[in-house]
Amino acid sequence: MATAALNPAEESQLMQTIEFFEVITQTQPDDTNSLEILKEAYSKLGREQDVVNTSKRIAQAYLQLGQLSSAILEYETVLQRRPEDADVRAALKQIEEKASNSVLQPTLEAAPLASVSETTMLRRKTKAAAVGEVDDGRKTLYKIFVESKVITAGDFDLCWHNVDLMLPPTDVIEPFIQTLHEKGIHLTDKSLRLLVEKSRLPYLPLDRYDVDMDLARGFPADVCRRWCVLPFDRMSKSILVATANPFNQQAAKELAEATTHRLLWYLASPVDIVSNLRKAFR
Repeated sequence: MATAALNPAEESQLMQTIEFFEVITQTQPDDTNSLEILKEAYSKLGREQDVVNTSKRIAQAYLQLGQLSSAILEYETVLQRRPEDADVRAALKQIEEKASNSVLQPTLEAAPLASVSETTMLRRKTKAAAVGEVDDGRKTLYKIFVESKVITAGDFDLCWHNVDLMLPPTDVIEPFIQTLHEKGIHLTDKSLRLLVEKSRLPYLPLDRYDVDMDLARGFPADVCRRWCVLPFDRMSKSILVATANPFNQQAAKELAEATTHRLLWYLASPVDIVSNLRKAFR
């Protein structure tokens, strides 16, 4: 049963969340962040069997990623609900046999703009402050687009916006891949496919999502406009954020400083991000 009564609007929003993230997890079955969002949505709707099934999918994803300890923890949450689940007990036995032949070590996630713990973010912030660096993703995007011969160095320089951190933006600063598109250099759809491949962040069709404008307005307008990042929904203790530059660590740092929630990043069309940001911050 559902843990709390939901009004029609809340139920509709949860159904939309499920629809979107089921699509994402079908194409990217190892995306544990999206699977966690799905599990939370199913839980709020009281869909117990779907919660259990999603927990098993999360555990399988962790196994594929080589994170055995996380898989064990997830399977154990299933056993708390279904103590006699034979499939889970068999899976745990297989993990134990595998673990006995190797030493479990923590897996360090290198995915760009992935969930960032407060400790990791503090470490990055301290390091950046010490050397005065601003990692806005330029170097990585240059390697992806120029060194891979997708575009020329001249086209890159023409379309890259150097941001003044001391000057508050009066409007949303256009993302790099949108400028590439508008100048007829490289289509946005091709750029997004390339970024999904290189960053391994899931793509979310923001134009079909009911963006939480009040949530977006709770973040600094200057940060959202400067880096073209859009906090668009909240799920439990996580904030979902849309970006068109998945390698912008400066944006991740500044946005994390504005919330105590975990940030989960998704790639989205730059046009949709810009449009929603202009609605949120008129």
